[in-house]
Amino acid sequence: MVQCEQVTAPVEPVTTPVDGVVARMRALDATLPEGDGLAVFNRVYLAVTEAVDRRIDSGRFGDARVAITLDVRFAERYLEAVEAAADERRPPACWRPLFQFRRHPGVRPLQFALAGINAHIGHDLALAVVDTCRTLHCEPADVEGEFDRVGDLLVSLEERIREELMPGPDLLQIADPLTHLLGSWSLERAREATWTAARALWVLRRLPDVAEEFTERLDAAVGLAGRMLLTPLPDR
Repeated sequence: MVQCEQVTAPVEPVTTPVDGVVARMRALDATLPEGDGLAVFNRVYLAVTEAVDRRIDSGRFGDARVAITLDVRFAERYLEAVEAAADERRPPACWRPLFQFRRHPGVRPLQFALAGINAHIGHDLALAVVDTCRTLHCEPADVEGEFDRVGDLLVSLEERIREELMPGPDLLQIADPLTHLLGSWSLERAREATWTAARALWVLRRLPDVAEEFTERLDAAVGLAGRMLLTPLPDR
């Protein structure tokens, strides 16, 4: 269970339940065209959040308060990026490739899904861990168990996503550029790097200038990976 400790600059306690962010994602899904790259990712992330909500409701998380806080803080980062783009403000660098290429005919659905996962896991999740620790006045070690449980769910869903969105074996040959492109990114490696980044940001929280620079570099690096994942490919 969470061990309390006072930290500097605490974030306001979470008041939005997981059901609230699920409702917002469902409302967004209803407004997006079927082939829109953001719609592809939103459907994937909605499925993840609904699965987390069901597991919380059934008591399958060791600490429901941590799981709820982490899940809501995590989702809010994505929804804030969507709102920024809709308002013609600049979203974080990690999200810009998806918004820029969301209607590109040469980008395949699986690329959109993985680019969104890359942005959300590689950047948003690290910041959400820090947000959660500030909200609950705890250390990253106190939320690691729920972080791992959410991560395990994401990995299982990524496998399902690849199966559902990957072209069939008759269409996807070993020489297909998509085969090589998708092999260059791993959710498991991204998840491990995110945990390291979250711990680093937590240590740096009392050095705001350094923390800001670290966050900006992380954002830019994840954005570069997302841009590569969205490389337009020739027709199959």
